[in-house]
Amino acid sequence: MLRKTNFAVGEFYHVYNRGTDKRMIFTDQHSYQRFRALLYSCNSKNAVNISDHLQKGRAFSEIFDVERGEQLVDIVAYCLMPNHFHLLVREKSEGGISKYMMKLSTGYSMYFNKKHSRTGSLFESRFKAKYVDTDVYLRYLFAYLHLNPVKIIDPEWKVNGIRNRPEAMGYLKNYAHSSYFEWQGKTRPDSKILNREAAPEYFPLTRDFDDFVNDWMTLELS
Repeated sequence: MLRKTNFAVGEFYHVYNRGTDKRMIFTDQHSYQRFRALLYSCNSKNAVNISDHLQKGRAFSEIFDVERGEQLVDIVAYCLMPNHFHLLVREKSEGGISKYMMKLSTGYSMYFNKKHSRTGSLFESRFKAKYVDTDVYLRYLFAYLHLNPVKIIDPEWKVNGIRNRPEAMGYLKNYAHSSYFEWQGKTRPDSKILNREAAPEYFPLTRDFDDFVNDWMTLELS
């Protein structure tokens, strides 16, 4: 199946996929951790097997200290949801996005199938990608990706609006499975997944990002 999107070095893309039959692809905290570790380790032209590191008794946090060499993409934002994920990436080398997503999808599917004693495809299809062709669209994606977790506590917010904005903002700030934490100006081992310098300087101050997200909470995202 040919892909409609042609990738180009230096350009941004919204990349996403979900579980086959909309099934849950993250079933516990460990599975989220595993995927975040893969987001980091698969972003390399070299082969990196995180299982080898974990079998030596290392913690997940130590995965982010492993030297990767030359990377395939720049990841500027991401969000993991129970049955799907979103990435905002810039192609760094020719064929980088395709190679990265093949490594990421294969690595996580092998882990998930082994853990749950299953076979077959975990994801519903090849990953999908949309070219970010305008600055307006790129800014929108920073809101769209990072506001996704609100659906977990307020499933109809995109239709009815957010019922409790302070609660929603607090939930987003404590949601461990997205890059919201990093765009708050905070750091953790997982922060090495991102290359914030590859993104435009939309949010020079933490309050700029807070204000940006807060403004989008009043709108309907689709």
